[in-house]
Amino acid sequence: MKTIDYLKNLKLIAFLFAALTIVSCSNDDDVPPEENEVEVITDVTLVFTNDADATDVVRASAQDPDGEGIQELMVEDEITLSADTQYTLTFEIFNNLETPGEDIGEEIVDEDDEHQIFFSFTADAFDSPLGNGNIDNASDPINYNDEDSDSQDGSGNPVGLNTTWTTPSTGTTGGTFTVKLQHQPDIKTGTTGANDGDTDFDLTFVLNIQ
Repeated sequence: MKTIDYLKNLKLIAFLFAALTIVSCSNDDDVPPEENEVEVITDVTLVFTNDADATDVVRASAQDPDGEGIQELMVEDEITLSADTQYTLTFEIFNNLETPGEDIGEEIVDEDDEHQIFFSFTADAFDSPLGNGNIDNASDPINYNDEDSDSQDGSGNPVGLNTTWTTPSTGTTGGTFTVKLQHQPDIKTGTTGANDGDTDFDLTFVLNIQ
């Protein structure tokens, strides 16, 4: 009887060891997928520079002092542009919770194949681009001056950190101008739109042209 019990115990120990080995291997295989985190952004400034006069600069900012906290980015300024003028729009994008502040614009340049800024504005507020922007339809015209350095579909796709805008001779009061930065890792193509991926910021400014 003792021999039988001894053999039963050996079989039980072998079974438990095998079960533990299987569970251990299973846990090793269950590596959590890598998450694509949106950027922490506390300060966004739109910088419109008159192409004919580099000293003529219009700045409009939004700020979120607590980063990922309760507050969202809050628009602080209106955009007031001169009529019949061509501007180049650039961005200053920072995480100022870091010391010194982290330049998120540089990160977007480094990851330009994962980001795109989309625009929306009061219909026909500009002579160029015409229309109302490309947030509602990605194929609508925007004068992008920059493109991917590592596009996934083999051709450069727009980024939006540098664009051109031409105001008409007639003015606009109380219009709107929206900028939306999308983070699109592994999905950005020439046809992805403003609802694809994750939104890093979505800001609407009052637009005046006078």
